[in-house]
Amino acid sequence: MTQADKPALMHILRHTPEFKPYEVLVAEEVIDSYLGDPGSSGFYTLVAEADSTVAGYICYGPTPLTEGTWDIYWMAVAPDKQKQGIGSSLIGMAEDEIRKKQGRLAVIETSSIPSYANTRHFYSRHGYETIASLPDFYSIGDDKVILLKRLR
Repeated sequence: MTQADKPALMHILRHTPEFKPYEVLVAEEVIDSYLGDPGSSGFYTLVAEADSTVAGYICYGPTPLTEGTWDIYWMAVAPDKQKQGIGSSLIGMAEDEIRKKQGRLAVIETSSIPSYANTRHFYSRHGYETIASLPDFYSIGDDKVILLKRLR
């Protein structure tokens, strides 16, 4: 990711209906942290392009205090670019990079609300299993769903 990618990524995040405005602010903080010092931010970011425009991104990083566990923090694909394999490419590339760095587990935390059903189904299709659910975590009726994939 480069500074030039940020406006398009912010547009994608703001126009992804699942993300609440305060979540977009957190995503921007993570993007700024990465852009400010990619080597020390603790984040890795890949950007996908389609038709010479930014189509999506994924942000991931090693989980502190673990050996070989990585978190997938953010992933978004422009609504008009979804269902074209871009998300699959991004998750596959991130997993390949994690494996190269001796990663053994990839963890994703997401929401249980109905608007996230497609997101949970996407990760399930890519081999992620629901391993836990924390009731009412984000708000009443909105559980945190923890997904896991063994990478080796």
